[in-house]
Amino acid sequence: MNEIDDLSRQLGEACVRAKLTLATAESCTGGGVGEAITRTAGSSAWYDRGFVTYSYDAKVDLLGVKQETLGSHGAVSEAVAREMAMGALHQSSADVAVAVTGIAGPGGGTATKPVGLVWFAWACLDGEVRTKFEVFGGERAAIRQQAVVEALKGLVALAGREG
Repeated sequence: MNEIDDLSRQLGEACVRAKLTLATAESCTGGGVGEAITRTAGSSAWYDRGFVTYSYDAKVDLLGVKQETLGSHGAVSEAVAREMAMGALHQSSADVAVAVTGIAGPGGGTATKPVGLVWFAWACLDGEVRTKFEVFGGERAAIRQQAVVEALKGLVALAGREG
């Protein structure tokens, strides 16, 4: 069993114990977190839905991210990750949501937002939102995989706290 499968299994066990359901809001991972979750048998009991919102318009239309936030901070930012996670909660019946937005490369990076920068937000219905960023190394596929792992780790920690 690889790390992603193991994390998804742990997440499922924690969600079942805590009676939680999840939603995902993804940009740079393109649905990779949802795909990892649904590899786990029985995940339909605790995974409600996923949003792949690669474009600005998708973030606004599907998750309610504010145009002003995107304009002021850019898609790869703490503010947008936070709004994506809250939007996923509000547009689903989930108790907990994760959002992932970043620059997987090979292009698109800047001095202040380098390739590999990924922002995460984990939100709960009680209003708690945890955020963090990582700057991952490697090629596009490696950056995306590392982001999936980090998103799952955060969900496991959050679901374990709730249980």
